[in-house]
Amino acid sequence: MTTIDFYFNAQDRLGVACRLAGKAVQQQKRVLVYAPQPELAQRIDRMLWTWQAVSFVPHCYADDPLAAETPVLIAAGEAAAPECEILLNLAFDCPPFFERHARLLEVVAQDDEERRAGRARYAFYRDRGYAIRSHDLAAGGRA
Repeated sequence: MTTIDFYFNAQDRLGVACRLAGKAVQQQKRVLVYAPQPELAQRIDRMLWTWQAVSFVPHCYADDPLAAETPVLIAAGEAAAPECEILLNLAFDCPPFFERHARLLEVVAQDDEERRAGRARYAFYRDRGYAIRSHDLAAGGRA
């Protein structure tokens, strides 16, 4: 069964997503970043190139010819979502294919709209019996 980690109270949601992706790469895990809106996919793509001056998170889009050799993939839809151990969800909704992954990472920002969407996703997973770990980033929790 998929294990789920919620990182909430993120001041910079995409920054936390980059940190989580980089950490997974260091642990030699493959990550699929689910960003269903094209502008969101472009923003996370740019941030993965530039988020830390002293490191690089190798990534590409899931439909890129180098996807099979790249540890972090960005996908906009279910059709382009290859198998990866970790799914990092940047959508407001639950990814329809999340159970295909061993681990799901959810990042929730501090604004009201994000919190409402995050609570709805949390309830969806909880009501289906998934084990959920919560990490409060405002209380010193680290991503």
